[in-house]
Amino acid sequence: MINFSPEDISAIWLTLKLASTVTIILLLIGTPIAYWLARTNSKMKGPISAIVALPLVLPPTVIGFYLLIAMGPNGFVGQLTQSLGLGTLPFTFGGLVVASVFYSMPFVVQPIQNAIEGLGDRPLEVAASLGAGRLDQFFTVVLPLAKPGFITATILGFAHTVGEFGVILMIGGNIPGETRVVSVQIYDHVESLAYGQAHTLAGTMVVFSFVVLLCLYWFQSKRGGQWSMK
Repeated sequence: MINFSPEDISAIWLTLKLASTVTIILLLIGTPIAYWLARTNSKMKGPISAIVALPLVLPPTVIGFYLLIAMGPNGFVGQLTQSLGLGTLPFTFGGLVVASVFYSMPFVVQPIQNAIEGLGDRPLEVAASLGAGRLDQFFTVVLPLAKPGFITATILGFAHTVGEFGVILMIGGNIPGETRVVSVQIYDHVESLAYGQAHTLAGTMVVFSFVVLLCLYWFQSKRGGQWSMK
């Protein structure tokens, strides 16, 4: 039987809360970005795609450092949040959400973009010839046909947020009940030489990651295709 300490349970709950919140936000803001990237011929497509993909190549500590500066009291984001009476975001749950949205963005945007690009122009041209507007085309054509991309994006966005460490530690620190997620809790156990508790949480993460990937590959095999990041 797996025995989690109260601190472990708090970290697990906070991690699930963070991953759920970030995934919902990413689907809301990532979908229009992905749609625009998939359909545009603008010269800005390259630069915007590069910005979205930055978290794939930058070390998490680099991203965390610059987000910490931006959201700090002297940063442009920090000054904005302070002017709105929200205080500063570092070392708060809100700060974790903002950092995680940026860090997990390519794992949501790119699968959706790939799915929309895979539709081609024909379905949308047919819908437009029948009088469907842009919004109607999205909900009646793009969303149903690109549903596998949205499902993949949801799974990957959630799983990637659950596994974050570097960005989380830089932005949130290690505050119990506020910013101490599972990855930080494992680190805390190792620091205190509580290897048994670290094994329990780390093993749970391994099982979770394996199940997520297994479900993802099973889903893709049933759809007859493979998912890939650009």
